[in-house]
Amino acid sequence: MDFSLTDEQAMLRESVEQFVSKAYTFEKREKYSALQHGFAPENWQQFAELGWLALPFTEDDGGFDGSPIETMLLMQEFGKGLVVEPYVASIILAGGALKRSTNNQLKQRLLPSILDGSAQAAFAFAEAVAGYNLADISTTATKDSGGYRITGDKVVVLNGAAADWLLVSARTSGDRRDADGISLFCVPASVDGLTRRGYPTVDGMHAAEVSFADVAVSAENLVVAEGAALPLIQAVIDDATLAVSAEAVGIMEMLNSRTVEYTKTREQFGVPLSSFQALQHRMVDMFTDFEMTRSLLLMAAIKAAESSTDAARAIAALKYQIGTAGRKLGQEAVQLHGGMGVTDELDVAHYFKRLTTIDTLFGNADYQLARFTEQ
Repeated sequence: MDFSLTDEQAMLRESVEQFVSKAYTFEKREKYSALQHGFAPENWQQFAELGWLALPFTEDDGGFDGSPIETMLLMQEFGKGLVVEPYVASIILAGGALKRSTNNQLKQRLLPSILDGSAQAAFAFAEAVAGYNLADISTTATKDSGGYRITGDKVVVLNGAAADWLLVSARTSGDRRDADGISLFCVPASVDGLTRRGYPTVDGMHAAEVSFADVAVSAENLVVAEGAALPLIQAVIDDATLAVSAEAVGIMEMLNSRTVEYTKTREQFGVPLSSFQALQHRMVDMFTDFEMTRSLLLMAAIKAAESSTDAARAIAALKYQIGTAGRKLGQEAVQLHGGMGVTDELDVAHYFKRLTTIDTLFGNADYQLARFTEQ
């Protein structure tokens, strides 16, 4: 199998790498994260100008027909820089739902502003007691004079406080955990009855709790046919899982290289730490874990790009590897840095925080193992 990149893919990776090296020093990243919504608007506009926001969309939607391979390349470089801009939240999740919409008028109304960076979006699908079950939805949408009234609460809505539009899952029929009867609505964040409580997360990102109190929404804002949204939601979550897994591989690469570099310069008993055989063995294990995870990422991205029937299973295997080998690698990196490894002044601690958070996003290792064995 040919793993070489096309000229366009190589140019994409190089452009993201250059951006991260110039605009994303650790000190700048900390300043971006401390801003009101946790990212720099000027960086987001630069993403739009460089075409990154339009990357995973079709030409008919105003995009560049990028495949999961291109998204993988971009997210790996984002992981190396711990980029805080809400690319996964606004483009992969919310944008991914819109690009799969059967409501062409809704797509034409919203996608241009998302792709040019003038509007933000978020995907509100998680609920407090649902765990990772996408069909466990208590939020309801009842019909009302040609539209719907949404009532319920969504948790950990990534980019929820900054979003201009929210893609919201709600039950229009059936019982709480039924696969059928789930609908997806596009709701303006300024609508009456919608409240948001934004907060920073442990990994330097931002999320929000969003409540809907009898929120009126037009039937024209249905993303797909009423009651038929679950397959779309699952496909979007698979895309996002692959994206954050690529980000995690970039983080693992940086943790590995940072640790090797540190042990070559830090001395103990008059010799570099890297000269101790026991530590060499641990770093070899770190490198092996990274390479195994990178191989699984390549397999999953290729299967997703080919729309293979077992793409979802490959993504589950990859996410399991992120949650097990990634956690082990991160712990080793922190320990080999000693007490410095847990301080906020060192980027290693922030890489580990983000890697740990990625394990919990869209299904942790235990959930992914169960999903893998069931398929």
